[in-house]
Amino acid sequence: MQKNTDGDAARAAGKRALQWDDIRYFLELARTGSLSGAARRLRVEHSTVARRVEALEQSLGIRLFDRLPKAWSLTAEGETLVAQAGRLDDEAQAFSRVALGVSSLQGTVRLSAPPAFAGHFLAPRLAAMRGRWQNIDLEVIGETRDANLARGEADLAIRMSRPTAAGLVARAIADMGYGLYAAHGYTRRPADAWEFLGYDDSLDQVPQQRWLAEVAGHRRFVFRSNDLTALLNATRVGLGIAVLPHFLAANDDALAWVPDPVCPTVRKLWLVMHPDVKRSPRVRLIADLLAEVVVEAQGLIPGNVAG
Repeated sequence: MQKNTDGDAARAAGKRALQWDDIRYFLELARTGSLSGAARRLRVEHSTVARRVEALEQSLGIRLFDRLPKAWSLTAEGETLVAQAGRLDDEAQAFSRVALGVSSLQGTVRLSAPPAFAGHFLAPRLAAMRGRWQNIDLEVIGETRDANLARGEADLAIRMSRPTAAGLVARAIADMGYGLYAAHGYTRRPADAWEFLGYDDSLDQVPQQRWLAEVAGHRRFVFRSNDLTALLNATRVGLGIAVLPHFLAANDDALAWVPDPVCPTVRKLWLVMHPDVKRSPRVRLIADLLAEVVVEAQGLIPGNVAG
């Protein structure tokens, strides 16, 4: 008896072999619900996400998503498979972390850090130490969100709060102090005429911004931003007074420290990694260098700016 009908044979011939990497695209699209969101997370074009998910559907012979005008919604079949896809992704990430743990001093290390800290503080100091990591390719990702270390979005992270996710290794490497800064000559105007620069509503609850709001009182905030570099540059051109981290402003020739009142805010910097990558020689080396440059930087420590 013939086991396959002509239609079955045609469908089998039209199927594409399953590509395991397609599952990663399926999972990210399921998590974000949109091509653009998945593309940002995967750092690819949205057309790539659509193509890979459609290829997975062809491989499996089932429809995983309903294409809606503003979102891709999981079908019942997709809902059934998404949990298994998550487990496969977890296993793949664990495999990558273990592989990194047996690696050498050669290869890539990915570091996630706050953008201004990454660009203004870390980049020049790590560049000056290039001879100590010359066989490593360092990828520094400036971002305000917390990279998912368990999923391999970064090998190391510098954060301004202690991580709450289970299973991460974290150590405090420094205290970061803040102060009032203005362009030279700005504070010669009467204090009641001072104008202020601060974070926007998305960050109005951070400690240094709450303190600045108390200092400003009835006086105006004429400029707000969620970007620390934007606040720095606005301060440098004399737009107003801002509270800035000492590492960013203390050695800037365009700025003067305003010593009264003294900002009491001190925030810890945390160096974070997943325990699986801690065994990697190249990750350990970069972690040690990060701790070294931060601890040695006098501008991070409150009270040293006056000298």
